[in-house]
Amino acid sequence: MNRDPFHIRLQASLGIIFFLCLFIQSGSPNDCTNESSLYTLLPVFDQWEMTESPQRYFPDTLFEYINGAAEAYLSYDFNELIVAQYKRQGTEETLAVEIYDMGNTKNSFGIYGAERFIESEFVSIGTQGYVEEGLLNFLIGRYYIKLLCFDCETDAESFLRGYAEEIVKRAKEKAQFPALLGSFPEEGRVPYSEKFILKNFMGYEFFHDGYIVNYALQDLFFDCFLIEGFDSEDAQEMLDKYTKIKDADRIQSIPFGYRVRDPYYHNIYIARTDKYICGVIKIKDDFEKVGERYLKWLLQTSGR
Repeated sequence: MNRDPFHIRLQASLGIIFFLCLFIQSGSPNDCTNESSLYTLLPVFDQWEMTESPQRYFPDTLFEYINGAAEAYLSYDFNELIVAQYKRQGTEETLAVEIYDMGNTKNSFGIYGAERFIESEFVSIGTQGYVEEGLLNFLIGRYYIKLLCFDCETDAESFLRGYAEEIVKRAKEKAQFPALLGSFPEEGRVPYSEKFILKNFMGYEFFHDGYIVNYALQDLFFDCFLIEGFDSEDAQEMLDKYTKIKDADRIQSIPFGYRVRDPYYHNIYIARTDKYICGVIKIKDDFEKVGERYLKWLLQTSGR
């Protein structure tokens, strides 16, 4: 059967497209940076030039870049990382930019909270950030960003702040913490101690995720936590599993939940309201009223 020139050209074009697709797919996962939405977050500044094409890393290749820390990021369902290297013209100053896409605000806050220290010098960039000599790490939406300046002059922090603010503008994400953090009481709350654990909260597989905050009242140091279930039935199921694995002589029913004696966490106060499990841990003997008071607060404020 004879084919007209149009169909011959069309078949040839489709063949070329198919070949190109195979070629792109067979390349390294670090290639084709323009395919990544993270590439658009990288600002361009006068006198600073990229020394190489930005590199991309995914869950199966992240260990190639941060071998020792990759598991921590993967535990928060890490999606993608882009790394860019810059050099300032006529100087030895270099800048490394790492942008981690963690998929959502909870996960990005989780890894950020795991790496920050209470004693860090915090700055108002994006949702929150902190600086050290030649370093600025910050959080904005689903992104966790790290800026590292090497051999930089005394204006390094000013430059890093300006660079970070430009990323914030490009990200177009809301600068806000996970909403459930607003449910924790303020009295005795240790600043910058909030953390989010995505999996195996408190070491229990059935506690699929949770928030925990440190508290200090005179000589008493304890923690409050909140676990958000998918719905009220899911939350009740998690609480039932927890109470069933505890020895009967270590668990006591109280009017609004349970008190559990634990060899590590001392006295634990735990209860459910709607789809939330509320808890207070590390309450020492003779401070039971504190545990009960904070549990009641959590039950009243959860999900607001």
